[in-house]
Amino acid sequence: MAYIKYPDGTNKPFNWEEEESKKVFWHSSSHLMAQALEALYPGVKFGIGPAVENGFYYDVDLGGRTLTEADLVTIEKKMMEFAKTKETFECQMVSKEEALKTFKAKGDEYKVELIEELEDGKISFYTNGGYTDLCRGPHISDTSIIKAVKLTAIAGAYWRGDENRQQLTRIYGISFPKASLMEEYLAMIEEAKKRDHRLIGKQMELFTFSQRVGAGLPLWLPKGADLRSRLEEFLKKIQKSYGYLPVITPHIGNKDLYVTSGHYAKYGKDSFQPIHTPQEGEEYLLKPMNCPHHCEIYRSKPRSYKDLPLRFAEFGTVYRYEQSGELHGLTRVRSFTQDDAHLFCRPDQLKDEFLKVIDIILYVFKTLEFTQFTAQISLRDPNHKEKYIGTDENWAKAEQAIIDAAAEKGLPTVVEYGEAAFYGPKLDFMVKDAIGRKWQLGTIQVDYNLPERFELEYTGADDKPHRPVMIHRAPFGSLERFVAVLLEHTAGKLPLWLTPEQVVVIPVSDKFEDYAKKVGDLLNNAEIRASIDSRNETMGKRIRDNELQRIPFIVIVGEKEENDGTVSVRRQGGINLGTMPVADFAELVKNEVKQQLNR
Repeated sequence: MAYIKYPDGTNKPFNWEEEESKKVFWHSSSHLMAQALEALYPGVKFGIGPAVENGFYYDVDLGGRTLTEADLVTIEKKMMEFAKTKETFECQMVSKEEALKTFKAKGDEYKVELIEELEDGKISFYTNGGYTDLCRGPHISDTSIIKAVKLTAIAGAYWRGDENRQQLTRIYGISFPKASLMEEYLAMIEEAKKRDHRLIGKQMELFTFSQRVGAGLPLWLPKGADLRSRLEEFLKKIQKSYGYLPVITPHIGNKDLYVTSGHYAKYGKDSFQPIHTPQEGEEYLLKPMNCPHHCEIYRSKPRSYKDLPLRFAEFGTVYRYEQSGELHGLTRVRSFTQDDAHLFCRPDQLKDEFLKVIDIILYVFKTLEFTQFTAQISLRDPNHKEKYIGTDENWAKAEQAIIDAAAEKGLPTVVEYGEAAFYGPKLDFMVKDAIGRKWQLGTIQVDYNLPERFELEYTGADDKPHRPVMIHRAPFGSLERFVAVLLEHTAGKLPLWLTPEQVVVIPVSDKFEDYAKKVGDLLNNAEIRASIDSRNETMGKRIRDNELQRIPFIVIVGEKEENDGTVSVRRQGGINLGTMPVADFAELVKNEVKQQLNR
């Protein structure tokens, strides 16, 4: 029977359906890969090899060797050769002195550096077959549980994310306890390639990137800007009904602002570096977060308990210096716009406000047909409280508020320790897309700490000063990431109410261009977004081009349609809806939009 082995000697049945089992399985697979690498490339040195969301990776120093796709196949074969020998994963507690001696003898400076930072008495090695690694575990019981392996990519990665240090080779992989699961995964990957938002975004002319502008800085084209604007207006309308107040803050802020908030200490070295002004000693930062600015708006005048809750909302653009190797289309960028809001409330209002935010996120998901999701209760790591700011008392209150709200709404939940923000716990919504991939969209965070740091107050009914509680929330997360996920979820076939272009009118020849323009004007006057494609191209090419742009309706007009005052309607995907009067077609489009927005 397969099981998970913990360092303390306890065991737990292995269950592939549980997230913990997946993570342990993939981490064990990274050790199996390391064993294969050591056998194939003597002298290889190892950095870290964690499990990730889908699979695992290991950062390795191959001594100048460059791997090819053919090498990956060789490594996979060696991994499966070792897997079949049913080697157990054995844990051994070692002293710091012994651990250093072992890896100094191997000449592995990366492991030596990691060991030097560890506390003596809490260091463990794991051994599978002839391979021993520094690891805190846990692991699966033995390698035979691994039935299928695929190494998926090779990338460069600086040691510990520092561009000034050695660049290692990062080898990504995925593995499964059944060969059939690998087949399903590979089929999903092929479908994912077709749904890649970078490809779809280019085909639909939504966004682009320019090296002259800078890596990770998206440029939104007219149709993409229109799409963004519609998402913003959709959410603004919802927010208005919930009493949100719009605010606007600058793209930069004084460095001291982020020192006060704690963001500089937490992210400063990984952010864009300070902007030095002509005034000596004055430094500014590109805004990494909107929340400190919103705290200052709250502080701009005295507040009473009668003023609360206050809900400030902003589509605020922020900047974070992601490593170049981590950038990926719109999902990982250096400039992105958050649909951010910060709610300031009394402690007795916290639960009700949190529940209302959940309602907003659920409405967004329902309207955009994200039907499968899990609410992840992201708590701090109780064993590493030094990573977080604030008192144990405030953390306990904040975490309990989230747990209670999720339970009251009956949300499907999982608890993840160590996933909280540094200032407070979160409720993160993990959405499953149309082909089964999970994405983090939407977050709500409870924060007792920034109000403390910014000394925010309101005058209570007792005429004494009190500290408000702060809620951070972003239903989309960021517009860039949300658009990317939405494009891949829908394969670019966006909801009719949201798509930048709803109808294209194609005249069969230039003789009917005037009638095509008349139809286009009638549709646009009915608030239906329509354009005319009268290019000097064949009918077939114009239809194909507009299909590629995922325009929901293609309307064809010729002599018969002009004489009858009708249009020939073709739905995206080649579905022929026949001929109908222009007014009837307009009504069809408007009714479909209404249905989508009133789900």
